[in-house]
Amino acid sequence: MKRIAALLCLGLCLLPAFPRAAEPLKVVASFSILGDMVKNVGGDRVDVITLVGPGGDTHVYQPTPADAKNVARAGLVFVSGLGFEGWMDRLVKTSGGTGRLVVASEGVTPLICASEEQDNRMVTDPHAWQDLQNGKIYVANIARALIQADPAGAAVYTANAAAYTQKIEAMDAWVKAEFATIAPGERKMITSHDAFGYFGRAYGMTILSPLGYSTESEASALNVGKLIRQIKQEKVKALFVENMSDPRLIERIGKETGVTPGGTLYSDALSPPDGPGATYLDMFKNNVTLMVAAMRGR
Repeated sequence: MKRIAALLCLGLCLLPAFPRAAEPLKVVASFSILGDMVKNVGGDRVDVITLVGPGGDTHVYQPTPADAKNVARAGLVFVSGLGFEGWMDRLVKTSGGTGRLVVASEGVTPLICASEEQDNRMVTDPHAWQDLQNGKIYVANIARALIQADPAGAAVYTANAAAYTQKIEAMDAWVKAEFATIAPGERKMITSHDAFGYFGRAYGMTILSPLGYSTESEASALNVGKLIRQIKQEKVKALFVENMSDPRLIERIGKETGVTPGGTLYSDALSPPDGPGATYLDMFKNNVTLMVAAMRGR
């Protein structure tokens, strides 16, 4: 028996050693749209924690102690940038984490306009993901950061990013084809806040809003009155609420103008998984379908 046990022990020692599967890279994404992008590029090699989840308003978000712990443990922290997450620098500092901060919008041509809410000072629109061409820039930046943090996964990240970019390009072509069916003069809509500036620039839309780039701003009676008159004069048919905004102001504008809100758009946050805007690409599908229907007067 001793001889058999010795042989078994020797045999086990001679077996080839298989490497243990690497633990997924822990990363944090600031909000749901960016989190979805990171998941598409990272796949199974990343464990993504999203701070501001579906339906959340990143503009007014207040980080929690749990957020600080997640940031402290992360190898990478992804933000959109352009001033969208005004609270993130403070969160990273207080967390004591050493993970790299990745600005996904790096390389985007920012949209800079004068803001009536800020005394016509020049401000940067932070909603760059609303142009699908910018979405491709986000994907490239995400892939580059993941490869630097996890070189062993380079082939996976490169392949995932390429496949995802193709889907974004296909969605971009579909959006342009949909709006091509609407006369340029009819491509007008009203939304809760100025979240669709890049979208309008990319797809030939005129987009008006009672609020500025941030939901923290307040609509003045003067601005709302001007907007109501403009809607009536230009016969704007498309009026929408956003999933993370208070609908009451848009409902009031609808009553004043006789324009029925055309549904809910997803601008700064995705829907829950069972909703119509559960992913970045689903968001565009939902939004454009509603916009085109409203502009056609349906």
